[in-house]
Amino acid sequence: MDKLTADCPYPGCFFCVMKEGNPSKRRASVLKFFRELPSQDDDGQVLPISGLWNTAMAHPNDSEFIELGIFECMTALIWKGLKNRRWLSHDQNIYIPYYAAHIIGSYTMNMEEFAEMAVHAGVIPALVELLRGRLTWVEQRVAVRALGHLATYTSTFPALASHGEILELAMQLAASSLEIVYTHFYQYVDRRLSYHCDLLTRGMGGVEMESRKAEEWASQLQCWSLQLINCFAFKHEFLPTICKPEFLVKLPEMWGGLVNENSPAGIGLLRTICHHKLGRGPVASCPSIIDALCNIARSSDDWQYMAIDCLVALLQDPSTCLKVIDTALPALLDLVEITTLGEHKKLGDSIVNVLQECIQTHGIGRNSISSRAKEQVEELLNSREQLKWEKSMPKEDLHIKQAAALVVKLEGNSLFSSGDISGAALKYSEALALCPVRSKKERIVLYSNRAQCNLLLQQPMAAISDATRALCLQNPVNLHAKSLWRRAQAYDMLGFAKESLLDAILYINECSQSTDHDAASRQNKVPEYAERFVKKQIRAAWLFKDAAAKHGGVHCEGGVSDVCNQETDDSEWETASESDMGDDEKVRLADNLKSENRRKDRLTKASKKGT
Repeated sequence: MDKLTADCPYPGCFFCVMKEGNPSKRRASVLKFFRELPSQDDDGQVLPISGLWNTAMAHPNDSEFIELGIFECMTALIWKGLKNRRWLSHDQNIYIPYYAAHIIGSYTMNMEEFAEMAVHAGVIPALVELLRGRLTWVEQRVAVRALGHLATYTSTFPALASHGEILELAMQLAASSLEIVYTHFYQYVDRRLSYHCDLLTRGMGGVEMESRKAEEWASQLQCWSLQLINCFAFKHEFLPTICKPEFLVKLPEMWGGLVNENSPAGIGLLRTICHHKLGRGPVASCPSIIDALCNIARSSDDWQYMAIDCLVALLQDPSTCLKVIDTALPALLDLVEITTLGEHKKLGDSIVNVLQECIQTHGIGRNSISSRAKEQVEELLNSREQLKWEKSMPKEDLHIKQAAALVVKLEGNSLFSSGDISGAALKYSEALALCPVRSKKERIVLYSNRAQCNLLLQQPMAAISDATRALCLQNPVNLHAKSLWRRAQAYDMLGFAKESLLDAILYINECSQSTDHDAASRQNKVPEYAERFVKKQIRAAWLFKDAAAKHGGVHCEGGVSDVCNQETDDSEWETASESDMGDDEKVRLADNLKSENRRKDRLTKASKKGT
């Protein structure tokens, strides 16, 4: 420990200790280093801590430092930063509590044994103080990350649960995290703390990168808070605290943005809540939540199945079925043609079975399902019977029905071309009635054509319904370009920016991945109108939009940038009809769409590979 390299000026240098060739001496020196570091006030302490931070991220399953007392050392350093502000402001010590909490979170990420040792070392009270906001939001972020890891293990969860304030603090943080980051960092460029900027960019970026990373970290702060809450939601005794109406109604909007790809976010927490009888009642009593679940269930994003699962759970519960069925039924009827969604097989059949059980259970009596709902479910069941009947139908008869549907479809196309949109929509409906249920390709086109008519007739909900039905019939599901584009426009008409954006991104991906010979030369290019549309939706779905509307635009040198309400001509949108889809000029997507492209690629792989 005391032996230094010839050019090292620091006594007891950690990096010199790690160069010790004798394993026994090195372990003894590291043990001494961890014990003595919190009591030292030497300059340069942040250097070994940042080195440990790198090691923890690179080798989170390595037990050497765990056994030598790294948890005790990091906990002591956090307390030192909380209690000794003079030390905290000296040299670069301001970084140390952040690094210390991050190290704890990294080492408890994968190994329950390490988590148990961390709890035994007393990390929880120190992390809770950071979670309270005793320092800044960047320390809150790593504290909630570490606490979330500890909460996932059966053996360490009770230790967290004994700190009753953790759940309340996590709920407050999930609800306010975006506003906190916006007002404390993003909004006032010239007031940003230098150590925040350094942590965000690692000293390799300017204001633009700081802002971009701040949005990513704000999303993580919210989603990691939701993950921590989700661990509590598995225990029924905590549901009364979680299921407060003022908190529940905010969950569908907590989606994490495009920058946080892997989090189940608010919809994941709602799904956990809906798996408890105690949680389904409060959810069913919030109409806005049911509306949001229906929108998400129709969407093409990662949360589609979770929303469907929530609606199914609510319908299967006799105490909540009647509260939600009138709202949930239209969305579920649009989804019954889904065969496979990721790893979930025969999802459409499961939906049909649940709806049939609802009719059988609540079809008669004073508190029964509405007659309109019963009629819709009965029509669905009849179509399923028709499918069985078609399987035994002679091929000649099936071809006759297909030919008749084609004739009517062509009549609809002619009416559409002449400008009779209402007449065309009626013809497409007539063709759908004639078209065999098993003729999926033909029905996809008919539903998509009718969606286009409904768009032009200013009937966005009908367009969403038809486009969704077309997408559910497609194999792989949700990857029919024209239907994605039409539904994106319909969502835009209703002001649903997030849903519109995700559909538009998938549409762009389908354009670039097209196997059409005419599209082969347009790889990695997108329609110009789609690029404008996506840019518009990115602004409308901006993570900080509500915070900026409440607190004002971004203050930077030279004035205020009104990031939310810029006047722009990008609001126009194209109809992309059957005849002109292939002729639009293609241009490369701008650099600011790179993160969205990464997400759309992942969504496509999820649909194709069953992720």
